[in-house]
Amino acid sequence: MSHSPTGSPPELAIDGRVATITLRRPDVGNRLELEDLELLRAQLREVNATPGVLVLRLRGQGRHFCSGFNLGQTAERGAVAAAGESFEALAGEIEQARPVTVAAINGGFHGGATDLALACDFRIGVAEARMFVPAAQIGILFYRGGMERYVRLLGLRVARRVLLAAETLDATQMLACGFLDQVVEADALAPTVDELSQHLAGMAPLALLGMKKHLNRIAAGTLDAAELRRDIAHADASQDQRDGIAARVHKRKPEFHGC
Repeated sequence: MSHSPTGSPPELAIDGRVATITLRRPDVGNRLELEDLELLRAQLREVNATPGVLVLRLRGQGRHFCSGFNLGQTAERGAVAAAGESFEALAGEIEQARPVTVAAINGGFHGGATDLALACDFRIGVAEARMFVPAAQIGILFYRGGMERYVRLLGLRVARRVLLAAETLDATQMLACGFLDQVVEADALAPTVDELSQHLAGMAPLALLGMKKHLNRIAAGTLDAAELRRDIAHADASQDQRDGIAARVHKRKPEFHGC
């Protein structure tokens, strides 16, 4: 992968049951270049195809989480619409990722990057975090998937504040409106995310990933009741469930294998 004066492409690392994607352009707020969008989607496909991975973390280097698109690049290429479609697809794939996803928000984040974080299952941010979406200020009509996610997960009132009024929200406001699940001091972010990741990675895979999938579908109004029944039956017949119940009865740690 090539490097440039604005940093390096996103990096994927897999360590057992936990995968981490790191945005590596700290000198420009970890903004995303057009080529980064396709690379991130490829990395998501790789993670989805790795059965042992139960948790995927998204994080940024430096003082910012992500400053969204490189708008200068898209304008130069006359590709704002195409870039928006690619960004929408990326956010949708994050939301539908097979593992449980965690956004480690280490600082400011803007524009579509707020939707990438919102597409994750958990969001932990530092006290210094700030977010805003300048779309209305620069003539960009936010893409459908992002608007739907804002309304579905945060409500119309918050969506209006962020998307129409371009209001900047600090960490306290993000926690209050439900955007953040937890706020920590900067030096506590990495250990807090690690602790949550390991906690999630210790769950029974069929139950954990099955509930993640169906909870998202319930929220989106797309639940497939027949598939849910099949997944429940699969979990009920699994060795993991038998061992999990036995471990609880005998007060020992269970050993889960996803079967």
